[in-house]
Amino acid sequence: MGYRGKVKEQERARDLRAQNWTLDRIAKELRVSKSSVSLWVRDVPFTPSKRRWGPQRRPGRHMLRKQAEIDEMNRRGIERIGDLDDEAFMAAGVALYAGEGSKGDGAVKFANSDPVMIAFYCAWLRRFFVIDEARLRVRVYLHQGLDLDAAETHWSELTGVPRTQFGKPYRAVPDPSIRRNKHEYGCVYVTYSCSRTHREIMGLVRALLSSSAYSGVAQLVERSAVNRIVKGSSPFPGANARDEVA
Repeated sequence: MGYRGKVKEQERARDLRAQNWTLDRIAKELRVSKSSVSLWVRDVPFTPSKRRWGPQRRPGRHMLRKQAEIDEMNRRGIERIGDLDDEAFMAAGVALYAGEGSKGDGAVKFANSDPVMIAFYCAWLRRFFVIDEARLRVRVYLHQGLDLDAAETHWSELTGVPRTQFGKPYRAVPDPSIRRNKHEYGCVYVTYSCSRTHREIMGLVRALLSSSAYSGVAQLVERSAVNRIVKGSSPFPGANARDEVA
């Protein structure tokens, strides 16, 4: 599963990252966007080289503990999730659309600024539904002053949708009080105009959330009282744990 994109470039990027190349250097070597490289090598260990100028600052104990916990939770997360089979991939995509997708009838619409989430969604859409690629449309929401050409190239590579199928971009006026923009490629809207496909997805969303569905979240809540491992946990706010772990 997953969005494969440029397989050779991905493999080469991972090899270079393992050799401690920076994202910028890899992007220039492979002539791809830095964000694509970041997505491809996100799980490859990397040790930053020491700064050659300026004062050297050691991270404090709090920051070290925080990073150690993040690394440990990432490792546990990979172990718990593992490789998604089709059933799990389907459910994960439905849950993602339930939270981020358009609910209005007529078209399948999904918007986000996270490239990993967009890649996951596009892979899911193509994997489980019959998609006419020519009917896919993409629109970029980008602040004025940022590179539109780079943004559209980035999202085209990530979604697999050619720029000829991109709509007119929306250029927002940046807030002068914000000195740094975290989304250099903006937010992207991926649209597939097909009422049947949208109704099919919404049927899956309702099944996932319905108490009458075997895999429904509401039914799971009814069946599970509390997490017996975590003291005070419950399926609804304010409930008390029935048992406590000694």
